[in-house]
Amino acid sequence: MLEEIAIEDLGVIRAARVPLAAGLTVITGETGAGKTMVLTGLGLLMGGKADPGTVRAGADRAVVEGRWDLTRHPAAARRVDDAGGTVDDDGTVVVLRTVAGGRSRAHLGGRGVPQGVLAEIADDLVTVHGQSDQLRLRTPAMQRAALDRFAGADHAAVLAEHRTAWAERAALQAEIDDLTSRAAERAREGELLRLGLAEVERIDPQPGEDVELGTLVARLGNAEQLRQAAQLAHDAVAGEDMDTEGSAVHAVERARRSLESVVGDDPGLQEPARRLAEAGYLLGDIASELSGYVADLQADPAALETAHARLAELGTLTRSYGSTVDEVLQWASDAGLRLLDLDDGGERVEGMRERVVELDEQVVGLAARVTEGRTEAAGRLAAAVTAELAGLAMSGARLEIEVSAAEPGPAGADQVTFLLLPHPGAPARPLGKGASGGELSRVMLAVEVALATASDDADTVLPTFVFDEVDAGVGGRAAVEVGRRLASLARSTQVVVVTHLAQVAAFADTHLVVTKSATGDDATVTGVRAVSDDERVRELARMLSGQDDSETARRHAVELLESSVVGR
Repeated sequence: MLEEIAIEDLGVIRAARVPLAAGLTVITGETGAGKTMVLTGLGLLMGGKADPGTVRAGADRAVVEGRWDLTRHPAAARRVDDAGGTVDDDGTVVVLRTVAGGRSRAHLGGRGVPQGVLAEIADDLVTVHGQSDQLRLRTPAMQRAALDRFAGADHAAVLAEHRTAWAERAALQAEIDDLTSRAAERAREGELLRLGLAEVERIDPQPGEDVELGTLVARLGNAEQLRQAAQLAHDAVAGEDMDTEGSAVHAVERARRSLESVVGDDPGLQEPARRLAEAGYLLGDIASELSGYVADLQADPAALETAHARLAELGTLTRSYGSTVDEVLQWASDAGLRLLDLDDGGERVEGMRERVVELDEQVVGLAARVTEGRTEAAGRLAAAVTAELAGLAMSGARLEIEVSAAEPGPAGADQVTFLLLPHPGAPARPLGKGASGGELSRVMLAVEVALATASDDADTVLPTFVFDEVDAGVGGRAAVEVGRRLASLARSTQVVVVTHLAQVAAFADTHLVVTKSATGDDATVTGVRAVSDDERVRELARMLSGQDDSETARRHAVELLESSVVGR
């Protein structure tokens, strides 16, 4: 439910706060007073397109702020959370739109959001009907949607199941078409993968082999330099027999013996002596390793040539499938999996085709159930709307709903057509062809009342309904009945009506009047105020006669108010 709208510098409105309550709220005022700007502000809160031309002359920007009560709309509350906004503890959320300099900004629950987010949330919260919105009932798609709404939750579940099956079938068929259209391309890809895998299998690279061969080539190619360096190191450490004067082994041994000869005089030399002994053992080990290295290291031209040949062979792989042998092996693993997928394409296509056949049968069965549900609901909705039309001063008018076969699609295989018989004996014609604006307004209202009262579920939450001069072209007793039906609809949900008819306004639970006045600089300023008691009588009198001080009009206004109470 929308609790209030605050407007600043929008059109002729400098500043206005529009309080909205449950039940039926009517907005009235003289032509040009600014009633349209109230609905323009609501449209901005609903994510509508911003028009810079609506900013009040002389103002930098226009601001519209609204507060929605989401207590009974958990899905909308979750969408606010998803957008990063905050729902207050009392279940309400503040929406803000600003229009300035050709740009607009939207805020939801204190967080800036794209205006499209407001539109998504508004879809669940409000339904707007204007004179131009009568066109929506003229389209087969909207007529089908209205019938589906009326058909109830069980029908909606079947329709949702049909949409799901249709979507799965469409996705599978698209994949089949893609696989079959690219069969030659997939075959070429498979052949290239097989050639590559065959080459890898023939050469049979081992993990890290290229790195090991590179090390071996470097060693064999520099054997003499390596031998000389190792021999020099060995001689420096141990000499010829590890007792050569000046060798590291000999020097450490002399130091150890010197300390051990006096360690009895000072125990503090025991630890240095022990460490020198360890150093001697370590140097001995190093000398042995160097001696063995020198003995084993020999120039081997044949081994070097073999290593170069193997590296060249591996190079044919690393040039094509990866910069290293490990990358080549990873490519081979991935290529094997891809080849399995390509080879399995034919079997997969066959499996998908079998699934498409199953889904075709499922879709046909579900479509038949959807048609059955629509056909059954069509009679009930037509009867309900016809009954409403009788109460809207269209006695003798009848609505018929035709469900005929159509090209299958996500919504089933039906075309739904609303046919209006304006009076007995008249031919049934598609809604919108030959009907006057007033008749269309009443049919649309009758449909909404029928839809609103169709559900037996007490937990069903209807959106806020906004009607912009839905009573256009209506007068007299028909106007009274329009007001009565709007009041009936308002017992189930919040209804906001912009009207110029006193007969409709008399049924309001809350009556708001849009007034305009001229300021000192001759600028027109609009305000909005709630009226009751005598002020409301004067406003109804003005709407009836154009004069709020006419005693006749005032008596008529009082009579309207009294009859509206009795007629509810």
